[in-house]
Amino acid sequence: MNARRTPWWYYLIAIVLGLMGGAGIAVYDERSGASLLGAPWFVSVLLAVLGIIVLVLALQVHKYATTDPRKRPNTFVNPTLAVYTLVLAKALGLAGAALAGWYGGQALLSIAHMEADYYTQVVLECAFAVVVCLADMVIGIVGEWLCQLPPTEGAEHPKMKKAARDRRMAGAVSKSAD
Repeated sequence: MNARRTPWWYYLIAIVLGLMGGAGIAVYDERSGASLLGAPWFVSVLLAVLGIIVLVLALQVHKYATTDPRKRPNTFVNPTLAVYTLVLAKALGLAGAALAGWYGGQALLSIAHMEADYYTQVVLECAFAVVVCLADMVIGIVGEWLCQLPPTEGAEHPKMKKAARDRRMAGAVSKSAD
């Protein structure tokens, strides 16, 4: 399996879609009075805890992947857990981006009504959630980087690719000299 890094523009698209969704729910809330805005404090705390867990797992995977196999400590990390951690980091990064946009859209449209206590609370909750979600996005990106394997001496290694290219060039030169 050859996992690829998440392109930077996926995060941008997630933020923009979240921003549009959050702004849309803020407009709907303003028109209907449905009281759908804000982020409960425990949601932000849970997102922060999830980010810390993913970061710790990614650091463990990085330590496992970059240590010589003979010198690895007896640890709970195995290839399956490493893949799960990579998937968690990717999901955390994209979810953090989308939720940052969602809560950011709500906060931006609620700022105009901050004289009301309800909207003041909404802006505070959403601002805190945006900070946590942006931190989760960064942790997801860093965690994804930490989970990448160092190149092995296989066919994908840059040294092996260069050696194969040099052999092809040497073969082409010797054929043209004949």
